[in-house]
Amino acid sequence: MTQQKKVEQKKNSRNRKSWLRLAIWALGLTAWVGGALFASQFVVGKIFVLILPEYLLTNNLVNAVYSVITYAVCLVLTIGLPWWVLKKKTTRDELGLRGWPTWMDLLIGPVGLVAVTIVAGILTTIMMAFMPSVDWKQAQDVGFHGLFQFHEYFWAFVCLVVIAPVCEEIIFRGWLYGKLRARLTAVPATLLVSVLFGIMHGQWNVGVTVFAMSLGMCVMRELTGTIWSGVILHMIKNAIAFYALFVMM
Repeated sequence: MTQQKKVEQKKNSRNRKSWLRLAIWALGLTAWVGGALFASQFVVGKIFVLILPEYLLTNNLVNAVYSVITYAVCLVLTIGLPWWVLKKKTTRDELGLRGWPTWMDLLIGPVGLVAVTIVAGILTTIMMAFMPSVDWKQAQDVGFHGLFQFHEYFWAFVCLVVIAPVCEEIIFRGWLYGKLRARLTAVPATLLVSVLFGIMHGQWNVGVTVFAMSLGMCVMRELTGTIWSGVILHMIKNAIAFYALFVMM
């Protein structure tokens, strides 16, 4: 074996190890966010079960409090804990929170929603052909049921249309995408974020839709450098769902 071939083999071996380490890091980071989301829901849910009487667990105001606390805990776990343990500050730029929403964001958000709705419809049609046993019309469980009074509608709206989009965009298209994108190209970073986002919604029909949403919102983050247009898209989508679930019914 010539000296040149030995050098090439060593170089290829280092490249393979480098790619393997990068893949393990990316999958581990994605798993960390998924674990933080699951842990926050599990822990807060268990605490509520322990401290509250059973009849209050289905109360819509309690559900609103549960939602707010869960998102707060998740933000602490995904962003605050690594910051505290690793002593590495996460900047607003890394989170995609640079500046404030612009007129362009207000335009891109609705246009993007139309685009991702079309993509979601195509993906759903394909998945329905391969998975006919799945209930593709299953209603999404959003944590609120039987809204009757104004304050119930108000807090459900705030949680679903304001808090959820902002927190989820900070976690997924902000922190996770920002960290992945620092070491990966846009395509694998987008796919990892979007697959996790779909899985965390727990239903095939919803998962496919939000997977398509995430693809679009990652593209928006890539193009604009911020998550604001994605937040706007997410808010509009959730507002439409809120109207369909609680106002039209």
